[in-house]
Amino acid sequence: MRPDVRRWLRSRTFTAETWQAADLVTAKGTRGSTVSVVLPALDEERTVGAIVETIRRDLVEACPLVDEIVVVDSGSSDRTAEVAAAAGARVVSVDDVLPRHGSRPGKGEALWKSLHATTGELIVFVDSDLVDFDPRFVVGLLGPLLTDPTIGYVKALYDRPLTTTDGIVPSGGGRVTELVARPLLNAFWPELAGFVQPLSGEYAGRRELLEQVPFVSGYGVELGLLVDLVALAGLDALAQVDLGTRKHTHQADAALGRMAGQILQTALARWPGGGRPESELLQFLRTADGLESVTWDVGVVERPPMRAVRAADRRRGTWA
Repeated sequence: MRPDVRRWLRSRTFTAETWQAADLVTAKGTRGSTVSVVLPALDEERTVGAIVETIRRDLVEACPLVDEIVVVDSGSSDRTAEVAAAAGARVVSVDDVLPRHGSRPGKGEALWKSLHATTGELIVFVDSDLVDFDPRFVVGLLGPLLTDPTIGYVKALYDRPLTTTDGIVPSGGGRVTELVARPLLNAFWPELAGFVQPLSGEYAGRRELLEQVPFVSGYGVELGLLVDLVALAGLDALAQVDLGTRKHTHQADAALGRMAGQILQTALARWPGGGRPESELLQFLRTADGLESVTWDVGVVERPPMRAVRAADRRRGTWA
């Protein structure tokens, strides 16, 4: 293990139990901080309501750690928006945020636009497909940011149980992480090798940093943020927190392959000399008539840093 990674693991890896919500409220008041929780959502009516309700009950009403809960709906066809609003979130449609800039498909677009739709100095991102959500996820991610001003971005780490035909594999989730993201980081950005869950959908950061980096529109957003933020702020500005166990829905292997393709595109775009990689992914299905090929476009679109967008629009007088 590289000495810098070993040192970083010792000094920048925490556990959620280190902090209690009430103590962080005091730290938040001392620093004059504000906190926004963002849930990007697409057809998550089954889970989003329980997550919002838990955050509102435990971290807004019982203990005022969170100032706003915003669900960014990416065009759901189910009752995601209605369920989230009924649970206490402010729901915004991705198409209604910065409409002059249009909309792109993908989770990263919702995260990028959430920077404009929220007001908090600290922003916590939480995936909306979590099952048995625990409010300590938010508490744990905010802990380093509210107690150490040198830390600007915090990733979650956790076990991800995978349900199979043979039962539950306690840590079998995260197949794209182990097969794609971790080898890429170790090969090209070895200083980031200490991140246990580099693709985790739960993380928090200071607006000041998040608005200085681009956001990839698709599934490469998490890897892109890691690479860009370490280049911007340095390794010691990044940290990770052990949240225990994360339960969520799992996708089929073919869908994971498309996710992996977008992650690879994101990585190659950031590697000097990487050029413009082929964006088509060819997959195969076995049908009654034999093998059928399916072609997917896994190219990604990058949104520029929000700070640059805001400055350009203000010069034009179009910021809204």
